[in-house]
Amino acid sequence: MKFQPLGQRILVERVEEQTTTTSGIIIPDNAKEKPLHGTVQAVSDEVKEKKLVSVGDTVVFAKYSGSEITLDKKTYLVMSIEDVLGILK
Repeated sequence: MKFQPLGQRILVERVEEQTTTTSGIIIPDNAKEKPLHGTVQAVSDEVKEKKLVSVGDTVVFAKYSGSEITLDKKTYLVMSIEDVLGILK
């Protein structure tokens, strides 16, 4: 299934965090914080025209940004470009 954001929105897939510590301790799912960065999967035409972010960029966003949606059994965030704090390079 393909998703095309509208307005000034982007589709982001969260980057998976490590599930073990450096000493080998496994972190349970309920103790993990959701990652605050992800990879851009799709951008709206408005965002594309302004060249703010591109598909494939890794972006950092605020803790409660965006709305979660599920496509093809994967969870994504749809967020406003204003929720993006920066791009990781």
